[in-house]
Parts: sequence; structure tokens; C-alpha cells
Amino acid sequence: MHRLSNCSFGLLRLWRAFLLLALGLLCHAGVWSQGIESVVAPGKLIQGHAKWEDDCKQCHVKFDRKAQDGLCMDCHKPVGADVRAKTGFHGKSKPQSCRTCHTEHKGREGRIISFDQKQFDHTLTKFELRAKHQKVECAKCHVAGKKFREAAQDCNSCHKKDDVHKGALGVKCASCHSENSWKEAKFDHDTARFALTGKHVDVKCADCHKNTNYRETPRTCIGCHQKADEQKGHKGQFGEKCETCHGSKAWKNTTFNHDTDTKYVLKGKHGATKCVSCHAGKLYQQPKLVQECVACHKKDDKHKDSLGKDCAACHSEKSWKESPKFDHDKSIFPLFGKHAKVECKECHKSTMFKEAAKDCFSCHKKDDKHKGNLGEKCAECHAENLWKETQGRFKHELTKFVLRNAHAKPGIKCEACHKDLASMRKTPLDCASCHKKDDKHEGQLGAKCEKCHDDKSWKVPKYEHGFTRFPLLGKHGAVACAKCHTTGARFKDAKVACVACHLKDDKHKKSLGAECGQCHNARTWKDWTFDHDTRTKFPLEGKHKTAICTACHVNPIGAGYVMATGCFSCHAKDDVHERAFGRQCQECHVSSSFKTIKRKGALQESGTGAGTAAPDPSISASPNLPR
Repeated sequence: MHRLSNCSFGLLRLWRAFLLLALGLLCHAGVWSQGIESVVAPGKLIQGHAKWEDDCKQCHVKFDRKAQDGLCMDCHKPVGADVRAKTGFHGKSKPQSCRTCHTEHKGREGRIISFDQKQFDHTLTKFELRAKHQKVECAKCHVAGKKFREAAQDCNSCHKKDDVHKGALGVKCASCHSENSWKEAKFDHDTARFALTGKHVDVKCADCHKNTNYRETPRTCIGCHQKADEQKGHKGQFGEKCETCHGSKAWKNTTFNHDTDTKYVLKGKHGATKCVSCHAGKLYQQPKLVQECVACHKKDDKHKDSLGKDCAACHSEKSWKESPKFDHDKSIFPLFGKHAKVECKECHKSTMFKEAAKDCFSCHKKDDKHKGNLGEKCAECHAENLWKETQGRFKHELTKFVLRNAHAKPGIKCEACHKDLASMRKTPLDCASCHKKDDKHEGQLGAKCEKCHDDKSWKVPKYEHGFTRFPLLGKHGAVACAKCHTTGARFKDAKVACVACHLKDDKHKKSLGAECGQCHNARTWKDWTFDHDTRTKFPLEGKHKTAICTACHVNPIGAGYVMATGCFSCHAKDDVHERAFGRQCQECHVSSSFKTIKRKGALQESGTGAGTAAPDPSISASPNLPR
């Protein structure tokens, strides 16, 4: 066994050496560059696949032969699309591997497409051969050097030379021709732009189509029937739209109905009027015929265009002179009341109706008893039924003076305010003009009575004193009016100063002035307060707090009163220095005691005579006094 193993091992070494020698020879021959696959390949690829000679993975998948079909269709995309869509030859054929029909490695000139053209089933393609196409040789449609699938499928590609229409009808030959015979054509004229109706069905094609260029055949009636139009007598006057009156059943019979075929119905005398009376020019060639009455009846317009062009609003087709259709109520001046019985000529002096005045004043100026004072809008008060009565149309609330409460009482007549009909608008609106005799204040409070009085009653039920210059505060609210207003309704005569009523209560006997309210209040006279520190420029300190007011205020306080605040004004008699140190006493003395002085930051009690402290050298006397 061991010897056999050695022998086998030797053979393997020999076989390996042989392979290396073969590979060496190949390398020496220059074929190594093609790869090992080229060495073991069954044969050369066709010319179309030659570029994949050394790249087998473009067509082969290791250990998976079925995957080769997917690679084929990835490269041959149109074939792959047909297979997936199940269309065309490859899509309709029985499913099988590509190499079943297309075998490779047969050399550069090899043919991998081989089939019997005579036995080939063309129904499997996208172009089925029918009728005469079945007898046509393959080479007639499949040009050499091109793929079979690239053969043209439209008629014009092969039959362009047979097209006697020279492309005028397009390239869709199958619309008329079939595979049975090119010369035979089945065309449904109803699908064209000109359907055959009436007698057109029996007309031969050549009568209309003078040549094979069918698209240039006229589709209008006048194109074929121009001679008939001349013989009929229209001579082109009614245009080229013959179908408006004539039909395809018979040329001589006309079907035109002016009432239904146009927007203008012939009524009355218009029905007997000849066509040329209105249609004077050539129909459809002139501007659109005007349908307004004035276009024909302008000479009959006695209003001279003042009423516009809508003649039909008044006149009718029966008779131009009659105008039964006019409704005055639809005009800008409807006839109401007695206006409906007035004759037209009373207002319309001429046939220029619009010149008639529409305002009341133009006709009723002579009836205006207000003499123009109230303006010209008579309809605000008067109506059409009766001029003399206003019939409740006048609303006083629409004026500047609304009648309310006592003013609206039935007993009050208009004449109470309005002296006469001519001066109504000039009637004064202020209270004093009518109630001057009722003014018990004798004009002292002005003419604006409405500040206190209202139109319900002239008497004032409760007067709000807070709006005056003297609001009633505290005990003033309970005081009777007559206590202060001693002159009756002349309210402004009452004084507002405290001293005017409280002079008897002034224990200061006017020495502190007449402004009692500076200290006292309206709650009670005895309750008073005055803060000298906050309300004056001289705060009370030291013994100043216990001093009585009149000790300093020796003169009566009056208007513009100013009192000196310097020490010297009150303590001149206490100056033992005889003004040697000036008037600025506070530089040495304090307010708690005049005898106490400031000395080097400490207070020292001052004496008199020999014990008097010597003045501080640091304190200088007044520059105006001797030292």
C-alpha cells in the first residue's frame, strides 16, 4: 500500500510538471494574456460578442446555467422587454432558454440565429401577415444588415411610391386601403369633415374631387353651387353661407325662418317688409346689421334723440304714430295722486319730453307760501293728493329741533314758535328765545337754559351743585339754599369766600386772612389743622412750636402776604451784640433757646456782663456792620 501511494504521488508530480510545461509554452507563445478561460473555451465567439471573449462572466454565472438567460436579456433590452410584456416574437413564443436557439462559440463568422423562414409563424410577431402580405418575400420588408425587429410596420414606409395623394392625406393608409388590394379603398365619408347627406350621397366622387388631392376639395356650398347662386338671383348679396336657407335635399327649396333662425323676430308691419329694405348691402360682408329701431326710423324720431334709441319702449310694430306701450310709472317721474289726471301737455310743452321739469317747485312756485324760505323740496311736506295738506309727511324729528316731552304736547301749536309760514327755517332753536320771560335769573346764568332745565318741565327738581364753582361739601350740603342765596334766583350774587358767612366765627378777627379753608374744613368749624412744616417754607423747630401764631403774624394776612423768615425780624430786641455780628443769628444761636449758642461744635449757655462768653474768632460779623 505504501509503495502504491508513492507511485500515485509520483504520477501526480509528473502531471503537474506537464501542466507547467504547457503553460510555459503558452506564455512563450503570447496567449497567456487571454486568460485561462480562453484556453479551455469550446470555440471563438461571433464577431458581435468578440469584445467579451476574455470576460466570461458577462454571459455565464458559475454553477447557475439558468441565470444566463437573465444576462442575455440585460444586454438585449428590447428582447427582454418583449419577454416580460409577452409581446413580439420572443414574448409570444414558448418559454425556453436562449441557448436553445442561439448557440455561441462557433467562430467569428458563425450564425447564432438559424430558423426556417418558410416555416416561420409571423403571427408571433407584432405584424401579422394578412391577404397579399402573405405572398411578399421576406427580403422585401426585412432589409439586409438590419435586425428583423427593425423592419418598418407602417404602410407608408413600403407604399410611399404608390401614394397618389402625395402625402396630402397623411401616412395612415390603412384608414382607406387594406391588404387585399391597394387600388381598392373603403372610406366612410361620415367620419370626414364633410358628411354626405341628402342628394350628396348620390353624387360621384369625381364631381367634387377633381384630383386625387382630396384635402383641397372645398367644403362650402358656394364652392360647388356658385352658378346656382347667380341663377337664383342673389349674386353673392346674401354671402356664401348657402346652408342658412338651402338644404342638401333640394336646392330650390329654402328653409330659412327669420323668426327662429335669427335673433330678430318679424312682428307687425315688419313681416311685410322686403328683405332688401333692411339688408341693403352684402350679407356677412358688411358690419353686423343694427337691430335698434332708430337705425331705420331715425327720420321718424320727433324727439331728436333726446329719449335715446330704445324706440320700442313706447312704439310698436303695428303703428309708429301710436305709443300705447309707454308706462309713465317706469320713468324717473311716476305719476301719483292728482298727477295721473294731468294732461301730458301741461308738463311736456314740446316733444322733447326730457326737458320737462321733474321738481315740484318748477310747477308749484306760485303755490309756495313759504316764499322759498324752506327751499324747493316741496315733497318733504306736501303730497300729490292735495297741495294744501301736508298729510303727516312732515317729520319734525328730521329737523335740527326734535319735539319731545312738553314740546310734543298736542296743545302746543306751530304758531307758538313759528310766527309765519315764511320764517319757519329762521326760527331760533335756543331756549332763551322762547323762555326769556320765564328766566328768573334775570340773564345772570346766560342763555343755555338746558344746563339746568329740560323739556319735561321748566322747574328743576334737583340741582347738582357739584358742577358749580362751589361744591357743597360736609355740613354745607344740609344748609338751605336761601341761607347763601339771599337775592333769590340771582344765584351768582352768592359769595364763595368762607369769611362771607363765617365772619362771626373768626376768632382771629381777620388777622390770619380770609382763607379760612387753609385750616378749617366743611365737616365742622372747630375741627381744623395746619401743618406749618409742610405748607410753608419755615418749619417750626424748638420753641417756635409752642409760640402762638400772632406772636409772629402780628399783621393781618392778606392777598400776596409774605413774611420774613430771618431770626432778626423777630429777635432784634434780643440782640445783645448790637448788630456787631450781623443778622444771621442762627449761625450761633439755636431755636430751642436764644441764650444757648454754638461754640466749637458744642453748645454753651451764654451769660450777661462779665460772664458773657467772648465771641468765637472764627465767626465773622456782618460785612455791613462794625466789628
